[in-house]
Amino acid sequence: MVKTVIFDMDGVIVDTEPVHKYAYFKHFEELNIVVTDAIYHTLTGNSTRNVFQKLKSQFNLNEDVEDLIQRKRTIFNDTFDTKEDLFLIDGVETLIKDLHLNKIQLIVASSASKLTINRVFNRFNLHQYFTHIVSGEDFPKSKPHPAIFEHAASLSIAPKENCIVIEDSTNGVQAANAAGIYCIGYNSIHSKFQDLSNAEKVINHFSELSFNTIQNCN
Repeated sequence: MVKTVIFDMDGVIVDTEPVHKYAYFKHFEELNIVVTDAIYHTLTGNSTRNVFQKLKSQFNLNEDVEDLIQRKRTIFNDTFDTKEDLFLIDGVETLIKDLHLNKIQLIVASSASKLTINRVFNRFNLHQYFTHIVSGEDFPKSKPHPAIFEHAASLSIAPKENCIVIEDSTNGVQAANAAGIYCIGYNSIHSKFQDLSNAEKVINHFSELSFNTIQNCN
């Protein structure tokens, strides 16, 4: 029986992907590097630190990784604060409230920084539903490495066999698989370049999930 649901955030709870992409590509333009969409899609699900560690090596950037991270986050934060058309993913708030009402523990495990996660949670008043926030910035390796989900599962009120993960990226699904946690893939409009085939279940809309349907998982 499922006791804990571990949510990814970007692309699962809130559609911040366009904001992230805008911030990254504006920064890439400033750095005078050409990051193709093909390269960018392989970075989905990585922490900002891991993204710039990879790009620094690939493009022989002189800038310090910490400086690259801070510049990208500045662009993101400026855009986030002025972007009015930022909404929760359709149907996810209903699911979150349904699970919380039925005493399911909710944990967020996102590659985003704590600052970004808290910005989203404060904007949409989500802190009341989640017991823990786990940020990818606390781990040296990003998804598909399982560390973030292994840690999230260690915070669960039940063994990981009673946990599920909801993800929308190739790297996220692989991380859940590597952690040995049942994974539901969310096939969003931003997932067309992502491989969710290794998820145990794939949904196209959060109306397909509820407390009752999730109890049939695992």
